Amino acid sequence: MSEFLQQLVNGITWGSVYALIALGYTMVYGILRLINFAHGDVYMLGAFFGLYAAQLLGASQNPDPVRAVGVLLIAMVGCGVIGFAIERLAYKPVRRSSRLAALITAIGVSLLLENGGILLFGPDPKFFPQIIRAQNIPLGGGVTISNQQIIILVVSVALMLGLRFIVMNTRVGKAMRAVSHSHAAAALMGISVDRIISFTFVLGSMLAAAAGVLVALQNPKIEPLMGIMPGLKAFVAAVLGGIGNIPGAVIGGLVMGIAEVMVVGYLSPTYRDAIAFVLLIVILLVRPAGILGKAAVEKV
Repeated sequence: MSEFLQQLVNGITWGSVYALIALGYTMVYGILRLINFAHGDVYMLGAFFGLYAAQLLGASQNPDPVRAVGVLLIAMVGCGVIGFAIERLAYKPVRRSSRLAALITAIGVSLLLENGGILLFGPDPKFFPQIIRAQNIPLGGGVTISNQQIIILVVSVALMLGLRFIVMNTRVGKAMRAVSHSHAAAALMGISVDRIISFTFVLGSMLAAAAGVLVALQNPKIEPLMGIMPGLKAFVAAVLGGIGNIPGAVIGGLVMGIAEVMVVGYLSPTYRDAIAFVLLIVILLVRPAGILGKAAVEKV
């Protein structure tokens, strides 16, 4: 029983990271009906922004919570700018084109970021500094949780609640929901559709950056191709919960994280990546609209 509870704690931690990345996918799809395949690479850039921010702030030599927050904020702002640039330079010109053109553009942006990362950062893995010293906290019954896992959970939940508040309780959130229903109707009501779309990309990219920094706390090895598999798994999580639905993305991320950790713990690490695609096939066969059903198609 203690082993199961330990795996559950680890799974919820990983699931919260997948949920943060999946939220970017689901918001963009809800607004544009576009799968932003470059989103996983923005997650990678978040880790590298965090690396250089840690060096700039001296967090690697003097780890403390204040510097760690600074690292997180710099990474989120940096990726927010990248998200804005991606939308304006790559996706906006093909917005009125076919979905196939937009899909090919998304794949091209992903390849550009990956190979650009190799040229800029080098192909060799980099070590992310321990900006928060690791400590294990016993929960009883042989179950432990590290302070880094607690930070991941707390920050992830705070960002998810913040996103939910923005979408449901602010003017820009109402505008996002209006644009997700109809671009033409939103424009007739005086909403700047272009501005809302850009804001959505910035918001999603900032969440992906936060996920990159949080993962680097536990797995300090970062490299330019690190976003490929987490990006795919987060996409599967978004589909699992109901693509276009924010609560669905959170549920899908948690299910993905728990399933992955359970497979590693009770079967074999060999199947760690395969479980994502098994879940994708099952959900498409059993409930194509996702766990939250039709709501995933109708609203953000």
